[in-house]
Amino acid sequence: MEAVIAVFALLFVLFLGLGVYATVKVVGAAKRGVDRGLTQARRTVEDHTLRAKSFAQPGAAGELAQLRLRLRTSMRATQDALHAAVAEDVSLKESLGLFERLSAHGHELDDELKRLEAEPDRGALTERLPELRERTERITQSADALRWAARDRARRFAEDDLDSLSAQIDVEAGALRHWTAPESETASQPWPEAPAAEAATAGQTWPETPQSSPEQEPARPAITPPGPRPTYSWQKKARPESTT
Repeated sequence: MEAVIAVFALLFVLFLGLGVYATVKVVGAAKRGVDRGLTQARRTVEDHTLRAKSFAQPGAAGELAQLRLRLRTSMRATQDALHAAVAEDVSLKESLGLFERLSAHGHELDDELKRLEAEPDRGALTERLPELRERTERITQSADALRWAARDRARRFAEDDLDSLSAQIDVEAGALRHWTAPESETASQPWPEAPAAEAATAGQTWPETPQSSPEQEPARPAITPPGPRPTYSWQKKARPESTT
């Protein structure tokens, strides 16, 4: 009885632990989903705000917003492209590592541009713009180069696979139509011409049937003489004719 109670207690503790683990996993997944949603919503709001500032604010403030928007758009597009491609092409892990290093410089520049938006000294801000513009150009060009290289590589692999698939389909299609080749060959062969009558007569030799010459055959009488007539038991014997 005590053993049964111990087994049930152990099962209860096991199921309780599994329930707690599943609850933690579900809560963690929900929290990560909420965090991703909030981050995406925050990025969308920031992008729309920067786009509005780039059109509404003239001068250095509007240009700072344009630089931030360009930088964020390029880096996000490259990040999404590399993460999507590395799942199919493991060789892109090195490119992803390079992008992570480039991303650190991009975050640093984005933070600096964000701080300069609240800079009251517009003169000093105008002096800094060429250097900020150059840094933004270098980072976005590097990010664009990685993104387009990954896309070109994926497209090249797709074209190679399509070429190989097309070649295999052509071979299979030819194998499925294998009956057409013999028929075409048979139809293309001309029939032999019939030999001329004289050539056939002159060329053909038939074995002669040995026949006996008329001299070797014995002379046959015109009418075969009758043979002796058979006699039967029921017939009467012929009596000899008397001489008297």
